[in-house]
Amino acid sequence: MAITQGQFDALVGKLEKFSKSNPGNYRLRVALFAALGYAYIFLVLAGLLALIGVVVLSIVSGNRVSANTIKFAALLLFLACVIVRSLWVTFPPPQGLKLNRDRVPYLFALVDELTTKLQAPRFHNILLNQQFNAGVVQIPRLGIFGWQQNYLLLGLPLMQSLSVEQLKAVLAHELGHLSGNHSRFAAWIYRIRKTWMQIYERLHQSEQHGATALFNRFLEWYWPAFNAYSFILARMNEYEADRCAAQLAGAHTAAEALINVELRDRFLETFFWKDIHKQMEHQADPPDNVYSSMLTVLHSPIAEDNNKLWLKQALTEKTNNADTHPCLTDRLQSLGYSITKAQKLSQPATIEISAAEHLLGTALQQFATQFDRDWKEAAATPWRQRYAYLQQTLDKLQALEQKAQIQKLAEQEVWEQVCYTLELQRDEAALPLLQDVLKNQPDHAEANYTIGRILLQKADSAGIAYIENAIVKRIDWVIDGCELVYSFLSQQGQTEEAQKYRDRSDQHYQLLLKAQQERADVFDRDTFKPHTLTTSEVNELKQQLAAYPQVKEAYLVEKVVAYFPEQRFCVLGIVRKRGWSESEDAGQKLVDLLATNWQFHPQVSILSFEGISYYGKLKKKIFHIDRSLVFKR
Repeated sequence: MAITQGQFDALVGKLEKFSKSNPGNYRLRVALFAALGYAYIFLVLAGLLALIGVVVLSIVSGNRVSANTIKFAALLLFLACVIVRSLWVTFPPPQGLKLNRDRVPYLFALVDELTTKLQAPRFHNILLNQQFNAGVVQIPRLGIFGWQQNYLLLGLPLMQSLSVEQLKAVLAHELGHLSGNHSRFAAWIYRIRKTWMQIYERLHQSEQHGATALFNRFLEWYWPAFNAYSFILARMNEYEADRCAAQLAGAHTAAEALINVELRDRFLETFFWKDIHKQMEHQADPPDNVYSSMLTVLHSPIAEDNNKLWLKQALTEKTNNADTHPCLTDRLQSLGYSITKAQKLSQPATIEISAAEHLLGTALQQFATQFDRDWKEAAATPWRQRYAYLQQTLDKLQALEQKAQIQKLAEQEVWEQVCYTLELQRDEAALPLLQDVLKNQPDHAEANYTIGRILLQKADSAGIAYIENAIVKRIDWVIDGCELVYSFLSQQGQTEEAQKYRDRSDQHYQLLLKAQQERADVFDRDTFKPHTLTTSEVNELKQQLAAYPQVKEAYLVEKVVAYFPEQRFCVLGIVRKRGWSESEDAGQKLVDLLATNWQFHPQVSILSFEGISYYGKLKKKIFHIDRSLVFKR
């Protein structure tokens, strides 16, 4: 049961009201839903075991064993193995450097303190990684039946951005999800949600037919429904985890940790990584000290203007149902931290000694050096490929700029100049060129979309009109365009306007699904019309078909479609030259060959008109449409 974001929002809103008016009944429903998932699994197992038992009993009690009985028993055993393997969903362990108590004793002491006070389960592994994040991951060793192995993930950049007390608040929040001090039921549902989410994703990726046949249909219905029913409880668990952070580190410290994480994360994305990637333009090899240099810059204060801008953007975002995490404003308010005070905060307090420096001690630089090596090794090949590409792009841009000084560039050359400039320089450098394109070609979809994106990134609402102009021309950009505008309006605090674009994106997605279904096959009951290809397009089609000596004739028409009729859907019927000795599926092989090597812009469904069996009526219908014969050898 796939549901749209709008339907999900409506269901969550309904359940949220129900949870407030009938909290006991709401929790009971969530618990029953959680139990239902396991009940289905055990029912499948019980049915399988019962069937095997019946067969074994018939073999044991029978006077003689027939070959068919043995074959049937073997088939059941094989099916049992497939199903058990499907149930035994395995999850890859998280990646990172495994820490040990002897090397970083202060860190382990802090984790021991928090797990004891929160009555959280102990961690089997504490991993240090390169991410700006911290989290708790539970890997069920028995697949769907649990027996969790607990991992605590710590990002070195995050540890370097926070004080010890702030990191304590972050860790207390993560451990709070599993805490036994507060709502044990909420913590249990939190774990169940995580487990079923993993199972849903893994079984969807499974190539085992037993999993597909027995579990996918159930999970298609179960997971969206359970996700909606448990969503409110999961969000309540986020607030509960924040209260754990406030209890152990102080509400003020927990709030400042949230703010600091927000600002440092935006700094890394906006400046640090962009500056690193900018080096590709003039440096053939990746730098040696990415994480060592990151430790230095994260210890320095952020420019006051950037702090104000990023904090303003973060505080204007609103909580939505795309994520169980509440927005920053709601989390600060739940901690009793004044939003007015946060809005006036231009520079967080300087951290003299970071959590990384204190808790990792002398091992800190060793970890950074290891991450330097790991990152460079992973980045080396794509970095060099990108460097070579940028050098070629630079040569092309310089050639176009020199040509532009002598003569006027063609429209295609002007657009190439824009694309090369966007590749090599910042968006601002390409903006005047993009505006020149629109002076001559106001309906240029790519130019409109790019200008709209740039303006929205600069917090200029004028970008919305450009995005609208682009997605009118390109329906395949509607979802991405709506998401851009939604994100911008959400940051500006215009929640209602933003939701309109989210709804529009969901509606368009549903239309795309219907259009895909409408074009999935061709039947004789469909309505067709003469093709609208130009003479040059028909000649291009003939050239492609001429390369296949098996093709005797080809007929082309357009299927009349209800969804996105402006996007032509063509049907190409092939009449094949028959040989003396050929396989029964020769016609389908020719269709597969054509489809694999097809280079033609309109969407085309290729059919082989073999005899008058399956496509008999369709063949006769297409033959009688005006101008349908486009190729004859």
